[in-house]
Amino acid sequence: MDSLGPNGSRDEPLQPNPYAPPLPGPALPFVSVPKTNTLAILSFASSFFIGLVAIITGHIALGQIRARGELGRGFALAGLIIGYVRVAVTAILVVLLIVFASAVGAFFIALNAGLTSSAPTDSSESSAPMESTSPLPTGQLGAANFDGGYLEFGTGAVIVDEYIDPMCPFCAQFEETNGELLAAGVSSGVITLRVHSLTFLDRVSQGTNYSSRASAALTCQATLNPDQTLDFLSALFASQPLEATSGLSNRELADLAPGAVSIAACAEAGDYQGWSQHNTEMALKGPIDGSQIASVKGTPTVLVDGEPYTGSLTDIAEFSGFVAAAF
Repeated sequence: MDSLGPNGSRDEPLQPNPYAPPLPGPALPFVSVPKTNTLAILSFASSFFIGLVAIITGHIALGQIRARGELGRGFALAGLIIGYVRVAVTAILVVLLIVFASAVGAFFIALNAGLTSSAPTDSSESSAPMESTSPLPTGQLGAANFDGGYLEFGTGAVIVDEYIDPMCPFCAQFEETNGELLAAGVSSGVITLRVHSLTFLDRVSQGTNYSSRASAALTCQATLNPDQTLDFLSALFASQPLEATSGLSNRELADLAPGAVSIAACAEAGDYQGWSQHNTEMALKGPIDGSQIASVKGTPTVLVDGEPYTGSLTDIAEFSGFVAAAF
């Protein structure tokens, strides 16, 4: 028989009551979660739009996070990095834009300079702004043929007329390419070179009449040191000032001239400025005797036995072939 307990029940283990409420356990400690720093989030968000704002708020956020123990350091660092990259890229783009704008401006200035050099707008602008009260020189002195209106070099059968302006950049290009060729033709006795130094660009030398002064200095050299005149012409173009500047002073012009006799006094006196201006007026009005053109419309104009050269100013083979065809 089964034994009974003291209360008359069978001796069996008690079963838990499934309907009884749970027994209370030990209380859990309260844990406080740090909040995310607001400026860190703002730094990250603004870094995609305004880099400077991202940098400022990012640095402030890092300081607050260290002081307060807040979250968001990753947001702040990301905002700083992206912000600095964005500011650097913007700065580079601004620099490139400035360089590009400067290059475009320089291009249009050079283009305008080239256009004004090739031809005067009218005879009143291109001719000399001041009239000389001194009588024009006549006859011939050294290499200066005053009656003909040019500086003459050599005695060759083929005549090359070169109309130039000391401030004309295209004339400088032609001289750089073909100057030695023409000088060699003079030295070898195969050509006669006649240089007509004109004053079209007095108007772009800030009132100093540079073209007239340089042309007069070239004439001074032709009268005082004729054998070194072509060397001086080459030096003038090698040291050519930019248009819209005052150009070289008379002393600087004289210092460029080689030879035993100084042209300083002659250049300072401006003895041949009126003659150079008169030659410019005659070239503009025409006619150009023995030439296939009625008048000179711009510089450089180069004639070989009266026939105008229309080829490249910087192709020595083309120009030398044109000259050779005249023999």
